[in-house]
Amino acid sequence: MAGAAVLSARACLRSGVGKLTAHVPQALYPILQTAVPEAMVHLDTNEQFFSEPIDCDSYHAVGLGPGLGLNETTAIALIAQIRRVQCPLVIDADAINIFGNHRAWLQQLPKDIIMTPHQKELEQLTGATSTSSYEQLMKASEFAQHFECYIILKGHYSALCLPDGNIYFNTTGNPGMATAGSGDVLTGIITALLARGYSQREASLLGMYLHGLSGDLAVKEIGEESLIASDIINFLPKAFKRLND
Repeated sequence: MAGAAVLSARACLRSGVGKLTAHVPQALYPILQTAVPEAMVHLDTNEQFFSEPIDCDSYHAVGLGPGLGLNETTAIALIAQIRRVQCPLVIDADAINIFGNHRAWLQQLPKDIIMTPHQKELEQLTGATSTSSYEQLMKASEFAQHFECYIILKGHYSALCLPDGNIYFNTTGNPGMATAGSGDVLTGIITALLARGYSQREASLLGMYLHGLSGDLAVKEIGEESLIASDIINFLPKAFKRLND
């Protein structure tokens, strides 16, 4: 899913990352170079999917998941990659789905990792369905405390569950943002903030707020029905400007 990688990369660049490297299968090289010319492109040895971990020593933050796919070779490469990453890390989308399919691997999650599941992805991670939004929130909080990680439970009002048991609710955002690719944009924003030196807590809180604020600014001009993920990226400059005014 090249589009997910493109959206996440564009959002990362628009969030002030400075220099971005996108690691993609060889077949996606022309797509990334055309759609995101500002990004550096690092190619996998495989033509079609992510197949082996890479050296991340020179990076300040890493985002994994958007457009990754669920190939079993990719799953093995993902857990190997996570073991090698020493910098702040955020995982989303198929990276979360892979852990949902291999729940025994959850024990290898590094402390302070940021995960951004929606309802169904959370159920895969925990192995249990929830009968209410409150129960779902409690499961997310318990997961964050048990694995000492940060869980952003995405929804109309996203919630950040901290390792210490505290929960923060985001006040920005609207129903129009429940559109394909919106989560990939959030991953890009948070990855950029981590790379800029924000802590996991700060990057999660600010990332959620900016993501929702950008969507709110976009809705004022476009409307909820027509909002797409690219609109959220396009309004990020205005969202940052609003914070600085």
